[in-house]
Amino acid sequence: MERVPGSLAERLNSARDRAFVGRSAELGRFGAALRQEPGAGAVLYVHGPGGVGKSALLRRFADEARDAGRIVVEVDGRLIDPSPLGFEAEAAKAAGADPGDELVLLVDAFERCQGLEGWLRDRFLPHLPERAVVVIAGRLPPSTAWTVDLAWSEALEILPLAPLDPAASAALLERRGVAPALHQPVLSFTGGHPLALTLAASVAVSDAGPQATWEPTPDVIAALLTALIGELPSPTHRTALETAAHTMTTTEGLLKAVIGEQGAAEMFTWLRGLPFAQYGRHGLFLHDLVREILDRDLRWRDPQGYEQMHRRAGHHLLAQVRTSSGADVMSALRALTYLKRYGPMTPYFQDLDQEGDVYEDSLRPEDHETLVRMAREVEGERSARFVRHWLAHQPSAFMVYRRTDTGETVAFMTWLRMTARSEEAEADPVVAAAWDHVERSAPLRPGEHFLLARFMVDPVTYGGISHVGHLMQLRICVDWIRSQGLGWSFILSSDAALWTPLMSHLGHRQVFETPWDRGRVFTAFACDWRVTPLEIWFDRTQPGALSDPSVLPAADRPDEAALTRADFDRAVRDALRALHHPDDLRSNPLLSSRTVAVEAEYGNSDPVDALRRLLTETVEALLDEPRAVKAHRAVATTFLERPRTQEASAQRLGIPYSTYRRHLAQGMERVCELLWRRERSGAPAE
Repeated sequence: MERVPGSLAERLNSARDRAFVGRSAELGRFGAALRQEPGAGAVLYVHGPGGVGKSALLRRFADEARDAGRIVVEVDGRLIDPSPLGFEAEAAKAAGADPGDELVLLVDAFERCQGLEGWLRDRFLPHLPERAVVVIAGRLPPSTAWTVDLAWSEALEILPLAPLDPAASAALLERRGVAPALHQPVLSFTGGHPLALTLAASVAVSDAGPQATWEPTPDVIAALLTALIGELPSPTHRTALETAAHTMTTTEGLLKAVIGEQGAAEMFTWLRGLPFAQYGRHGLFLHDLVREILDRDLRWRDPQGYEQMHRRAGHHLLAQVRTSSGADVMSALRALTYLKRYGPMTPYFQDLDQEGDVYEDSLRPEDHETLVRMAREVEGERSARFVRHWLAHQPSAFMVYRRTDTGETVAFMTWLRMTARSEEAEADPVVAAAWDHVERSAPLRPGEHFLLARFMVDPVTYGGISHVGHLMQLRICVDWIRSQGLGWSFILSSDAALWTPLMSHLGHRQVFETPWDRGRVFTAFACDWRVTPLEIWFDRTQPGALSDPSVLPAADRPDEAALTRADFDRAVRDALRALHHPDDLRSNPLLSSRTVAVEAEYGNSDPVDALRRLLTETVEALLDEPRAVKAHRAVATTFLERPRTQEASAQRLGIPYSTYRRHLAQGMERVCELLWRRERSGAPAE
């Protein structure tokens, strides 16, 4: 953070300077590196556990480097695309430095992109100016590859960061204004751990008994946070803090989406001043242990408020993905995907924080035979033949994944884009089956296309959950959100049992199976995006997600609806006709029904929005009934796509008007039946 005289940043920096204590040995080694003293390392590798003060030390290094007239470039591993291109984009000023520049490169939170270590060591750092000083800080120590290389063993200096010594700990408490009488119990409790010391000082812990040993476990942090957040100035402050704990990074714009325009700027400024908050180019974030405890507490204490905050933050991030450009697209998508850590989909995302060992790249001519060989080894000769087929007919569909340190090709994905049925498509039975499903269910219209993940081949973790698979998912998700004219998308899996929960969560249902070599069966999952508006898709991907109405006491549930079946059906038909006119829906009798009341209450949404969501989901549910596919097409075309007249709907569907009317009547009758069943039982439509 630059020191601009008279700015808030200057005040915050001054406050942090006053709070900084100890670390004289580390500061001494950094000063020696700046002065290029004999024996001083050109690369300092700082490592230690979370909360031990690595980020605070790097901020101090940055200040000292600027005071010495150095060019300072800062990179935060939490906030970059963990690929060579992502790192170079963030460190562009360092990568483009002149040979004579006196540069200081500071890399924080390196454990989040640890896979870049080999590339950084062998490819990026050697090209920096001769007088450059580099500091890498992370939770993990450097690999032995640094020390076994004679050149690097002389240029590298490893600085393990330990807790503060007693004198520095006491100085921190004194500067925080803790009464001298409380120093000893606080010091005994924290063991010199800087984060715990800072939190303990903030809440003036007075009843912590002496302990022989201490580790910064979530339980210990929870005890401190309980006292700390108990004194928040207002509910708005609490919501702002909980939003920052829930999201990967928090900006003033995101706070506006969650708490409203008024007060967002004030709350963002307040968050920046918290002792466990850090910030970078993409926004503000809380320490991992702090955010974990805050988020868990809110989810347990106020599941409805939690759902509302989650949805508002998600809609804001969804809009960011849709409107961003360049590298910011993937940054926004990672922030959106970060929300998947919550709810029943956690197992698919919880172990994917540390990335960087593999990155996505475009196809090169020399890759062709490698991809064919991979397909043959993993899926058999028939797959190899079709990989060669699509390399010839749609090479732009191939995404290649390479090792960061060596550039070796380790995996690939084939993300086919189909606009018209052709001989090339007919040659591949999987693609032909996808075309059959599209034409049978809801054909493409002029200007539309469908996307199909034909191959997702990672020989090491084929079909399983992996970092490479996550990169493939990010690429797929970008096109779901940003692709213009997307009609359908298909995902192919060789392990339906593993992936069905996630596919269902993402709005993709199982549509066909294709037997393959080696006893495999490929299962295709599909979604018709023309009847799935993105905002509704996002809400559905937070599956009852974060709060489940079925677990509530009966006394807390809305009363049974007073509507008769005939009145109910009439209200459903009227609501379908008014689906895109919210003002007309406000007088619909369904707003007083049990089903809408539950959906609105536990989705923390406006009843009209809840009704629109229910109607859309129920129409889409017709796709799960083989005999109702034609009825679904008629209802979806009429009420979701909104042609001007029913005659236009029949023409769009390519069927006689009388046939269209019959299918429409059958579909509306089935929608009424599904919603009535849900109304009487309280269960989701089936």
